[in-house]
Amino acid sequence: MAETVLGNAIDFFKEFGLFDIVLPFLLIFTISFALLEKSRILGVEGSGDKTTSKKNLNAMVAFVLGLLVVTANKVVNAINTALPNIVFLIIILISFLLLIGTFFKTGELEFFKEYSWTKIIFMIVLLILVILIFLNSIPTSTGESWLSYAFNYTLNNFSGAIVTSLIVLVVVIIAILIVVGTGKSTTGAK
Repeated sequence: MAETVLGNAIDFFKEFGLFDIVLPFLLIFTISFALLEKSRILGVEGSGDKTTSKKNLNAMVAFVLGLLVVTANKVVNAINTALPNIVFLIIILISFLLLIGTFFKTGELEFFKEYSWTKIIFMIVLLILVILIFLNSIPTSTGESWLSYAFNYTLNNFSGAIVTSLIVLVVVIIAILIVVGTGKSTTGAK
């Protein structure tokens, strides 16, 4: 780091363990607590319309999950490697949306309402990109990332049975989704 006051502070936080312990713990705790609160998988308190999730139980499970993640060094390294790339992806998406928004008036851009299927495709593409980012941040025993390992395996064995089977499987799944997705519902129409 540069020899500045802020650079020295960042170095102090790095040596203190802020980036290796505290921030990954807070991230996992927050995400798991939010998922447990939203899903209410551990139960609810109260009766009737006044039900709330069991916050104390959700907080304890999220706390334990956060501590378990922090104790696994490989998981923390994967998180620390993947998150800057995910933040960069989010910045690109926000910049793209801002650029689109400059050409339309307020309320004029109703793209996702008119074409609802594009939202699903957009989310699937983002999910695939996040998975690829995490695969790139997790190393194998040889030191290369899982993404580069899979890419090299695919290039070296492109005519092999495994790669061909995966391509056929993807084509069949896409064909099934197209056929099922374009079918019109006839129930209740008379």
